Amino acid sequence: MLFWLLALLILCGFLWNYKRQLKIANITDKYIFITGCDTGFGNLAARTFDKKGFHVIAACLTESGSTALKAETSERLHTVLLDVTDPENVKRAAQWVKNQVGEKGLWGLINNAGILGVLAPNDWLTVEDYREPVEVNLFGLISVTLNMLPLVKKARGRIINVSSIGGRLAFGGGGYSPSKYAVEGFNDSLRRDMKAFGVHVACIEPGLFKTNLSDPEKAAEKKLAIWKHLSPDIKQQYGESYIKKSLEQLKGTASFVNMDLSLVVECMDHALTSLFPKTHYAAGKDAKTFWIPLSHMPAVLQDFLLLKQKVELANPKAV
Repeated sequence: MLFWLLALLILCGFLWNYKRQLKIANITDKYIFITGCDTGFGNLAARTFDKKGFHVIAACLTESGSTALKAETSERLHTVLLDVTDPENVKRAAQWVKNQVGEKGLWGLINNAGILGVLAPNDWLTVEDYREPVEVNLFGLISVTLNMLPLVKKARGRIINVSSIGGRLAFGGGGYSPSKYAVEGFNDSLRRDMKAFGVHVACIEPGLFKTNLSDPEKAAEKKLAIWKHLSPDIKQQYGESYIKKSLEQLKGTASFVNMDLSLVVECMDHALTSLFPKTHYAAGKDAKTFWIPLSHMPAVLQDFLLLKQKVELANPKAV
C-alpha cells in the first residue's frame, strides 16, 4: 500500500512539473507592454523578451532611459515615454499602443513601474510623504491597467502586476507598503473579474533586490532629511543615537539583497508564456524562505521577529 501511495505521489509530481513546462506557441506574433523600463526589472525584462522574439513596447520615464534601451535591443522593440501618474499621458500611450497592435490586441501587460518613497517611522511623516508612492505604485498601476485592458481582453492575454514582499509584510513606515498591500487587493479582484474573458492575472512578489528603487544610500539620505525637520519632542523620544544606528542599519542592508534580477524576469516569463501560469510568484531566496512564510504566521510572531531588528528609542516615554 505504501509503495503504491509513493508511486502515486511521484507520478503527480512528474505531471505537475510537466504541466508547468508547457508553453504557448507563436510568441513572435505577440505584443507585450512593460512599464518602468529605464532600469531594474523592467529594463532587463524588455531586453530579455525582445531577444525571445516578442514585440516589446517598453515604457520609460526618461528620454535617456529610452535611448539607452533602444541601443541595446532589436528594431522590433519600441519605446514610449510614460509617466504613469499623468492620466492624459497614459491615455495617449494606450491609443498609440492600440494603433501598434491592431486586431491582435495586447498579449501581455507587465505593470512594473514603482518607487520606494520615504522609509521612516510613521510618526515622523506627513500625508504628503505617503502620497507619491501611492500615486505611482497604486493609482499609476490601476490607470495603466484600465486603459490597456480592452487590448488585453481582445488578445485573451496576461496581466502581470509586480507587487513586493512589502505587500505581504510591512517592514517599515511610509507609503511603500500601504501601496503594495493595495496592489495585492486590486490584483486579486482583477484576477477574478477577468476569468470570464480568458485573461490571466498574476502577481509577482520580489524580495529585496539590488535596484535603483532599493538603493540603501538614497533611502538613508531621505530618512536623514526627514529627521532634520522633526520637532524637538520627536527627536527627544528617538534620540540622536537612534538616527545614527538606524542609518547604519539601513546602509547595511546592501549586503543582504538579491543580486540576480533575472529571478524576477523568470517569473514574468513563466506568467507570460506558460499554458498554466501561477497566480502568485515569489522571487528571491529571502521572499521564499523568510518573508512569505512569515506573512502566514501569527502577528505576535511577526512582531517579535521584525522588532528584534529595530533600533531602540532613547526615551519613548517623553510624550
